Amino acid sequence: MTSILNFDEAVELLKKIVKFSEVKNQKHIDLSLCLAEDRAQFQKALMIVNLEVEKGSLKREELLTKLGIE
Repeated sequence: MTSILNFDEAVELLKKIVKFSEVKNQKHIDLSLCLAEDRAQFQKALMIVNLEVEKGSLKREELLTKLGIE
């Protein structure tokens, strides 16, 4: 898998591992859905998107919407 270059690419990558939770109508990111050799890349993507929230560039709710979780 290639290196993540920007926020939008990180979001697109993480969308691939969003799944429904056991709680009805709730979704979450599930790292167990990615291949072991790709896991580090998905973890980097999580760091990239969470950093934007921490910096205040993006609200948590906006991130969840972009990821398709809310």
